[in-house]
Amino acid sequence: MKITFIGGGNMALALIGGMRKQGFSAAAIQVVEPFEESRERLTETFGVRCTPTADAAALNCEVLVLAVKPQQLREAVAPFRGKLGTQLVVSIAAGLRMADISRWLGGYNKLVRTMPNTPALIGAGVTGLCADPSVDLEGRSNAEKILKAVGSTVWIENEEQMDAVTAVSGSGPAYVFYFLEAMEAAARNLGFDPRSARQLTVETFLGAARLAEQSSESLSTLRERVTSKGGTTEAALLSFNAHGIAAAIEHGIVAAEARGRELGDILGKD
Repeated sequence: MKITFIGGGNMALALIGGMRKQGFSAAAIQVVEPFEESRERLTETFGVRCTPTADAAALNCEVLVLAVKPQQLREAVAPFRGKLGTQLVVSIAAGLRMADISRWLGGYNKLVRTMPNTPALIGAGVTGLCADPSVDLEGRSNAEKILKAVGSTVWIENEEQMDAVTAVSGSGPAYVFYFLEAMEAAARNLGFDPRSARQLTVETFLGAARLAEQSSESLSTLRERVTSKGGTTEAALLSFNAHGIAAAIEHGIVAAEARGRELGDILGKD
C-alpha cells in the first residue's frame, strides 16, 4: 500500500512513526510538505520521500492522507482536483465534512473522515472513523491500518456523530488535563511539594484508567467499590455532586459538540 501524506506536521509524524514501527516500508510513504525543516526531519527520522509541492509522483499512491490544518485544506487539495482515480482519501482535518472535501476535490467521494486525538502522538490515541458509502471493505481496512498505528479505532456510521466524537475524545484530553490540574493544585495546597503532587495525581489517574480498561464492570460499579459509607471518598463525591461537577462536564461536552457543528459550517463555506 503506497501512501501520500499532504502535510508533515505532528500528527503526520506520529502516524508515519507508528506505521514504520508496524513494518510499513519507508519506500511506500511520501509526504508533501512546504516547510524545509519539517521535510528534513521526516527524511532523517523515517527515510521517507518528501517534496515541497504536489508533484506527479504524489498521485502514485493507493491512499492520500490529508494531514493539514482545516483552514488550509481547501488550498492543499486544489492540485488534486479532478486528478484522482481510485485512491482512497483519508482526512484527519478536524471538523471538515466529507461533502465539503468532496466538492473541493471536484466531486470525488472515496473518502474516510477521521478524528484522532493528541495521545496519538505517543501511540495511545483513539480515533473515530466514518466512511462514505462508496468506500469498500478494503478501503475501510486500509484506513483502519493507518490510524491503528497510533492507537485504537472506532467506526461511526453516521457522519453527524463525528462532531460528538470530537467533543468526547478529540477534545477529551483537555478535560483530563483540566481535572488533573485541579487535583494537583489540591495536593499542593494540602502540603505536598510539586513533584510529589504531580506524581500522586498523574499515577492515580493512570492506574484508575487501566483498571477501568481491564475490568468488565461498569464505571459506576468501580466507583462504588472505592466509596465506603461515611468515608473520605464519599465526602469528596458528595461535595462534587453539591457543586454540580457531573452536570457541568456533560454540559461542556454538549457545548463542544455544538461548536463542532458550527465550525463545520464555517470551514466548509466556499
